[in-house]
Amino acid sequence: MSDVFRFSKTVTDGDGTMRDLLGGKGAGLAEMCRMGVPVPPGFTIGTRSCISYINNNHQLEDGLRAEIEKNLTWLEQELGKKLGGGDAAPLLLSVRSGARVSMPGMMDTILNLGLNRDTVEQLANATGNPRFAYDSYRRFIQMYSNVVLDLSHSDFENMLEDQREAEGVKIDSDISLDGLKQLIATYKKFIKEEHGQPFPEDPRDQLWGAINAVFDSWNNDRAILYRKINNIADNWGTAVNVQSMVFGNMGESSGTGVCFSRNPSTGEPGPYGEYLRNAQGEDVVAGIRTPNKIDNPDDPESMAAHWPEVYQQLLDTLVVLEKHFKDMQDTEFTVEDGKLFLLQTRNGKRTSKASLRIAIDLYNEGLIDRIEAIQKIVPDSLSQLLASEFDQEAKQQLLKDGRLLGRGLNAGPGAATGVIALSAEKAVSMSEEGLPVILVREETSPEDIAGMHASTGILTQRGGMTSHAAVVARGMGKPCVVGCTVMTVHYESSTIQMGGRRLKEGEFISIDGTTGEVLEGKIPTTSSPLLRELETGQFEAGSQGEQFAKLMSWIDDIAVMKVRTNADTPADARVARLLGAGGIGLCRTEHMFFGEDRIQNVRKMILAHDEESRIEALHALQPHQEQDFYELFREMDGLPVTIRLLDPPLHEFLPHEASLIESLATNMGLTPSAVRARVRDLEESNPMLGHRGCRLGISHPTIYRMQVSAIVGAVNRARAEGVDAQPEVMVPLIGTKGELDHVKRSIEPIIRESGLEIPIGTMIEIPRAALTADEIAESAEFFSFGTNDLTQCGMGLSRDDSGSFLPLYIDAGIYKRDPFKSIDQKGIGRLVKMASEAGREIKPDIKLGVCGEHGGDPDSIRFFHQVGLDYVSCSPYRVPIAKLAAAQAGIEERA
Repeated sequence: MSDVFRFSKTVTDGDGTMRDLLGGKGAGLAEMCRMGVPVPPGFTIGTRSCISYINNNHQLEDGLRAEIEKNLTWLEQELGKKLGGGDAAPLLLSVRSGARVSMPGMMDTILNLGLNRDTVEQLANATGNPRFAYDSYRRFIQMYSNVVLDLSHSDFENMLEDQREAEGVKIDSDISLDGLKQLIATYKKFIKEEHGQPFPEDPRDQLWGAINAVFDSWNNDRAILYRKINNIADNWGTAVNVQSMVFGNMGESSGTGVCFSRNPSTGEPGPYGEYLRNAQGEDVVAGIRTPNKIDNPDDPESMAAHWPEVYQQLLDTLVVLEKHFKDMQDTEFTVEDGKLFLLQTRNGKRTSKASLRIAIDLYNEGLIDRIEAIQKIVPDSLSQLLASEFDQEAKQQLLKDGRLLGRGLNAGPGAATGVIALSAEKAVSMSEEGLPVILVREETSPEDIAGMHASTGILTQRGGMTSHAAVVARGMGKPCVVGCTVMTVHYESSTIQMGGRRLKEGEFISIDGTTGEVLEGKIPTTSSPLLRELETGQFEAGSQGEQFAKLMSWIDDIAVMKVRTNADTPADARVARLLGAGGIGLCRTEHMFFGEDRIQNVRKMILAHDEESRIEALHALQPHQEQDFYELFREMDGLPVTIRLLDPPLHEFLPHEASLIESLATNMGLTPSAVRARVRDLEESNPMLGHRGCRLGISHPTIYRMQVSAIVGAVNRARAEGVDAQPEVMVPLIGTKGELDHVKRSIEPIIRESGLEIPIGTMIEIPRAALTADEIAESAEFFSFGTNDLTQCGMGLSRDDSGSFLPLYIDAGIYKRDPFKSIDQKGIGRLVKMASEAGREIKPDIKLGVCGEHGGDPDSIRFFHQVGLDYVSCSPYRVPIAKLAAAQAGIEERA
């Protein structure tokens, strides 16, 4: 079967459904051709060929070469041109990558392929525009040398800069024809010296080199890192799109640009993009020149003002594309001598704010239904909606103090404060030291991906709203300011100059990605505008709060698996409920013991020499515990609250510093040596598997009895006030049915005497408990899988100590994901599945949930849904993410 697919207005082999085979770009080109959108013809070499090429020692198979030759002949006949020219006009090609999912700038592109010393003259004569021909040739040599010959891009940029300076011009398009010819000669001399071979003149040799290079770029360092960050499979491969050139650098009636059908930062309807006249596509996304706006009525240089007819044609095309693909589109286009061509369309990357608005608006416009709207939002992106912003009072004070350094383009909303890092490497190293980092560059390139990932915000001197920095930052959810032209970056002295000041690398700045402002110094942050709006409970029409509430209501209507929160304080519980939590799945009671008004009594209880003293200390603690539970019940009125009885070992509550030991001894009327002796007695070699959890409840039953009495008292008090308290008691670290039965015999009489019905269940966090879940289910009314400890015990990994080798395991491919972040489905996940099935065999209506960190991970949530769990529980700010992931898992199952 052929792996080469043609696309043109007359013949198109593929379509938009073939992303896995054609890649996103190839599928989009094919679909646009089928729709009648003006697209330069060409052919796509499928992703299967990339994997075959890599597995074949980076060699193209003979059969594939023959297929490419056959399709090249077709393309020549389609256009009446010929690669290499001669007796026909020269066919010039672009060779571009295209994975099945967007990887902006991570892989390679080559434009103007087919030019050499002969065809450049043919092109000059055919167009009557020799400057354009030699500009295209200069660009081709520079791109090809970097991508295929692996020569440094910066060396060519330096030679280009030298030529500009020699002619006294500032932009490339002002270099003279003679200057371009001189520059080409300089390039070729440099290539011969550095590469050891002359620049290839044969267009077919150029083509094979370019195809190989694009396939090779699938495994370049930045592409590998991007796949790792975004969980993209290594075995997908990239397609190669070989397409006839159209030229945006033919003069003032030509140009190139990038345009979204809606604003990717806010979601506002209408065209959003930039263009450059007399330029080629890479000039826009590379950020080297700051482009003009597509649509700006106040700017005579905007596309709307300068090319009104082409502008209207672009708008009409965007409407057609959006209705067809039912999503916001990100397009690349070229205008050649007044004629519009589309070079790419794809679903555009967007901020979470834009994602939410676009999904709701598309539904309101009748383009999609609720199910489709829910599927359009990436769960993890919702965390951006809850990102903090600058404290306005503190920011205004800095502005009054004259600390505003300048303004750029607000490319990625949000607030970020950090130290200046002038390279990706420095950003990574500073981040590893625990510092918040702002990556500051003249412009970013795909090589900066590691530094961008490590930074809290990004600032560039050059580039527009569709530059590499802007696109990648929005995809990562990072605050970003680009095109800050008042800034000068001095790499050699590790400084930046801005607002009349010179700042050194390592000094603090603050960037506001919503306004584009850059300020000197640190600014504290406040809670997100969305959270503040939710707290009021009143939403303006079309506000983010209204959009969020509508999305959550749609999710509640369809989701099978519910989402609770892990919360120990009323504040956490309040936030979680505002964000849609359906209860508390884990209340860690030990966190309540560390308050100043109770830690002393906890320590008295631990250091007590007799039972009477221990009970006295526990009685002093009980009112505090009761108040804590009462406040949680009030916040979660009508929703379940699962309270885990004391879990950590007792030594964690005792001081270890000498001064604190002496203070405790004085308060207790003991000698410091007696306290130190007790601390030593309680210390364990392996506390994670030591005297903790239900083992504490069995050896010190008064602790659990005090906690259950506090729960009963809080329920009675809450219900007396009309609060529908729904407690659940969870016993931790159960490994056998006998342990659970022993604890229940101790605490159940307290519940019975109160006349309340409070379910008692257990955490499944020890492998033996998972393997004997059928037995434990006889005594438990619910299971909550503590996947943190279950992962530690089941995989033999210490979560606290594995940082020294776990990254190495992931880099080496031993583990695909960090098992503490995403559930190990084949191992620990299998234990969860086995325990769930065994528990339901004995007790079909037993409630099953998860309360480990995996409860907020979308991939893990999908797995838990497949297993059939009733709920997941996660941290408050992960609740919307978990709810959306749970809804999407249900939709996928029903599809």
